[in-house]
Amino acid sequence: MFFDSWFGLLRVLVVGTFAYAALVLLLRVSGKRTLAKLNAFDLIVTVALGSTLATVLLSKSVALVEGIVAFALLAGLQYLVAWFAVRSPGFSDLVKSEPTLLLHRGRLLEGAMRAQRVTRAEVFAALRGSGAAEPEQVAAVVLETDGSLSVIRNASRSEGIGTLEGVQAADVEAS
Repeated sequence: MFFDSWFGLLRVLVVGTFAYAALVLLLRVSGKRTLAKLNAFDLIVTVALGSTLATVLLSKSVALVEGIVAFALLAGLQYLVAWFAVRSPGFSDLVKSEPTLLLHRGRLLEGAMRAQRVTRAEVFAALRGSGAAEPEQVAAVVLETDGSLSVIRNASRSEGIGTLEGVQAADVEAS
């Protein structure tokens, strides 16, 4: 129950070292996108890679080469999806969510917050983290595709869209 054999321990050490090295090499070759902040699709790939690594390490029925092929398959599929998402807006919409405006010109957008399941406390924490004492001190708070909250400070009274281009803003009234 606590100890099976020295061979099992040796297998985990050897296979684990090679599997880890192969995974690190594959992640480096596949580019920064694989290691970027995670959106939902990236999270799925990351969890699948971790699960594959655990299976290769602990299952005697899965050979090291099979695990490396599985790593390559997951990284390759992730690369293909990212490639298509960059080149096709329709495909991008299918695999990625849009950022959502939660606060605009000091006003909380309750409908957007409810739809995205974000509380007032979470928005206020993001404001405090950015150094803002009052919601009126910021132009916007955006829920990004990776789940983080971005705070856009009041830099000027420009009416341009700027960095808010592509942000869902259904609750914002024309002012």
